[in-house]
Amino acid sequence: MGKKPTIAFSHLGCEKNRIDTEHTIGLLVQAGYEVDNDEELADYVVVNTCSFIQAARQESVRTIVELAEANKKIVIMGCMAQHFQEQLLEEIPEAVAAIGTGDYHQIVNVIERVEKGEKVKLVSPEPTYIADETTPRYRTTTEGVAYLRVAEGCDYRCAFCIIPHLRGNQRSRSIESIVAEAKQLAAQGVQEIILISQITTNYGVDLYGEPKLAELLVALGKVDVPWIRMHYAYPTGLTPKVIEAIRATPNVLPYLDLPLQHSHPEILRAMNRPWQGRVNDSIIERIKTAIPEAVVRTTFIVGFPGETDAHFEHLMQFVERHEFDHVGVFTFSPEEETPAYSLPNQIPQEIMDARRDALMALQQPISWQRNQAQEGKVVDVLIEQENPETGEYIGRSARFSPEVDGLVYVKGVARLGSIVPVKITEAEPYDLKGEVVSS
Repeated sequence: MGKKPTIAFSHLGCEKNRIDTEHTIGLLVQAGYEVDNDEELADYVVVNTCSFIQAARQESVRTIVELAEANKKIVIMGCMAQHFQEQLLEEIPEAVAAIGTGDYHQIVNVIERVEKGEKVKLVSPEPTYIADETTPRYRTTTEGVAYLRVAEGCDYRCAFCIIPHLRGNQRSRSIESIVAEAKQLAAQGVQEIILISQITTNYGVDLYGEPKLAELLVALGKVDVPWIRMHYAYPTGLTPKVIEAIRATPNVLPYLDLPLQHSHPEILRAMNRPWQGRVNDSIIERIKTAIPEAVVRTTFIVGFPGETDAHFEHLMQFVERHEFDHVGVFTFSPEEETPAYSLPNQIPQEIMDARRDALMALQQPISWQRNQAQEGKVVDVLIEQENPETGEYIGRSARFSPEVDGLVYVKGVARLGSIVPVKITEAEPYDLKGEVVSS
């Protein structure tokens, strides 16, 4: 029997994609394949693609074309394979396989078939698979942090979003399965577990007949890990029961990522998110009353078809009023498979860009003020990187989630992957600086 081929990975897109990549690497390593970081040395390069918006697709295509020009044999997996399965294999001769979002667990079988000369298309029309704690996994994050998927897919049909088309309907893992994986991660020394799904506040509806996020958080509170962070909490799902579970479970961080998308009821209705127009103000006030120390992050889409100057002004006033800790702003991206693609009154890109810039300019001093409130305080910081030139460490406090929020630049002695007390000495608009407090 000949030597098995070596395989490299190119990972694009969100943290959900990252988990798919980690399981795919784990399955290949378990089957005896060598996974190499160096694409030049590898026999195959697996590109885990993103197809959420136009810019993400362009990045995926650019990556694939560069590899094709280098004469690499390419396995395309993930959202773009789900989206454009036939075209990819036809238009890119170097692409030897396309694997859908619900099929990556069959990677070993795909590579075996490709090795025999077959061109493989394995894309389930309706993805139903979800990995669990028994699926091999090789983590690609820094040693102190890990993502934990509690559910996959989405039952909502927002007018701008292609996710249900790419990832299928919601399917939740059991509380027992999630807790078992959390214990595995804790045993590996993970300090921060980040719970992810499309809509984490809807966790369990498909499995238990009702949302079970509060019960899940309480169960995870018994796992020996210092920080549990939750991503993508939809406002309507932040019931008093869930808020109480966050407040009462010491290792669940009071960090809420609320993808509000807009503030004006007319735009929310056009987005097919009418329920949010009624709850935005009240739910944010309720959170701040129940959990005064809560860190609230949100994202908005500007330039949705039909958004007038008055609608945008409503959004500006909403952001000014609520003083969010962190805000992300995206311009609307028309996706062919979504209802918003064919809506009238599409907004020119230059107007969308100007609105995005104006909203970010409004938010920057708010974020800076929030950071300045940290000056002089001693906060716990998870140390993730070391700058060999300066000897400075880079980490995050509980207020900052990886990739999307700020960083803490730390002077002093610390160990990578550990949480240390740091006195904050300086605040910048998005980042903080500090010194380790020696015991």
